[in-house]
Amino acid sequence: MIRAFSMALLFVAGLVSVNLGLAQAQAPAPKADLANIVYLETKAGRITIQLRPDLAPKHVERIKELTKRKFYDGVVFHRVIEGFMAQTGDPTGTGMGGSDLPNLPPEFTPTPFKRGVLGMARAQAPNSANSQFFIMFGETPSLNNQYTVFGEVIDGMAAVDKIKRGDPTNNGKVFQPDSIISMRMASDAK
Repeated sequence: MIRAFSMALLFVAGLVSVNLGLAQAQAPAPKADLANIVYLETKAGRITIQLRPDLAPKHVERIKELTKRKFYDGVVFHRVIEGFMAQTGDPTGTGMGGSDLPNLPPEFTPTPFKRGVLGMARAQAPNSANSQFFIMFGETPSLNNQYTVFGEVIDGMAAVDKIKRGDPTNNGKVFQPDSIISMRMASDAK
């Protein structure tokens, strides 16, 4: 009798669990905030980026401003290291250039640098971020609280994975690098 009662309770609990799962699966997805979505087009496809003003409002504003200027169109991925990251955002393609805007102070957070996270590149000085950024291929805890996280890839990691890799003996410098075809705010995209 007790065993039959326990089995009945498990059956009912299972039905409730299944029904709750169905209710959650049928709930509408939250509407995307197009003001903080970027479409980065590469020859391998679109990379959709969710900007994170909650983590780095100044860096997000910089990325938005440069994107609206079409600053990133045609800019190469000049430094790409297998298992680590793909870096872009330098109009000279050397890793030494930036925009005409002033450098930014850091906005470090404990947000981990893991696959798909976007971080702002900088020189040795923490307040030297300008226009260059990188997309993580894998987790790199040594960057946590040392570089500013400003976004994450929410779709298109397959395209990120196809970015041409650089020479590992030359700090990831890429010979005949892939480039950003275009970079647009979703709110401005047609």
